[in-house]
Amino acid sequence: MSTDYCEAGRRVYEQELRGFLPARLFDAHVHLFDGSCLTPGTVFPERSIYRKFGGVFTIEQCLEWAAALLPEQEFHLNSFGHPAPDCDLEASAAYTGAVSDNRRFFGMALVSPEDSAESVVRRIESHRLIGYKPYHAFVKGKAAGEVTIRDMLPAAQMEVADARGLAVTLHIPRAARLADPLNQAHMVELCRRYPNARIVFAHIGRAYYLNGVVGLLDGIAACPNAFLDTAMVNHEAVLEYAFRNFPRDRILFGSDAPVAFLRGKSVEVNNQYAYLMGEPYEIGTAIYDAAHAVAFTYFYYEQLRGIRRAAERAGLSSGDIANLFFNNASRLFTDVAARNHGRRKD
Repeated sequence: MSTDYCEAGRRVYEQELRGFLPARLFDAHVHLFDGSCLTPGTVFPERSIYRKFGGVFTIEQCLEWAAALLPEQEFHLNSFGHPAPDCDLEASAAYTGAVSDNRRFFGMALVSPEDSAESVVRRIESHRLIGYKPYHAFVKGKAAGEVTIRDMLPAAQMEVADARGLAVTLHIPRAARLADPLNQAHMVELCRRYPNARIVFAHIGRAYYLNGVVGLLDGIAACPNAFLDTAMVNHEAVLEYAFRNFPRDRILFGSDAPVAFLRGKSVEVNNQYAYLMGEPYEIGTAIYDAAHAVAFTYFYYEQLRGIRRAAERAGLSSGDIANLFFNNASRLFTDVAARNHGRRKD
């Protein structure tokens, strides 16, 4: 068994999540790849999260983790590869397509702004994918903090998404994330200019602390093709705000696995956020508890805990919860797959 699941995790599930989670769970934000997806010679740094998983994170590993953490749930997912310059984008699309059946497992290509519209179409069609995911690290010639949404998503690629009704999962750039005025303008512009594309703003627009979300969802909430995923957000007040101020039928549960299978918790500190880590891996603003002063559980469980408490505060019904955890994503991705690839008979 490749997981490090233990009795303490089982207690979290039994005492806090069992009975709250629906029978089916759709994780809309998972990174899957094997060794073929990496450029030759790739070696992950000593403190890379992928060291925990043997330098890969395959569908088999993911399902083993899901079975351990979610023992009573039927697990579905949408995946994309490892979004970094050491990823072979063509090979990653091939792997994603190979593990996707457009029924239980769905997949997206990774794309660079340098990819032609024709190459994006080829990846989507050849591997029966439901859309694509850009990433700011693929933008060349600009400092990371200066990258814009327009830089990440050239018009020719978005015209493909609009014409085919594809899904696009967008990790927005820039230090202020959702609170950045340029991001706010470009997010609404993107949705309005390409109304047939389904734009999923990952991590609730990377809003991990309350001031990073309050008053900032209205523009995209008014766009019927805008969606949110909850990946790596465990802040109860942020989640509650989203549940109260964004259409609930357009919010998708996502985890950001395999990051979510590390032990830790995201916390708000003085209108900022930090990852408190129970393991010595580096992710964003990580603060490692080297003294082991705190017993941590998985980010995955902290996200589910946060959703449960936020759902209670916001008055979500059992139907809302079933939609959040399964129906919203299943409807969205099944529709995109059927529109682009037909319904599989096998």
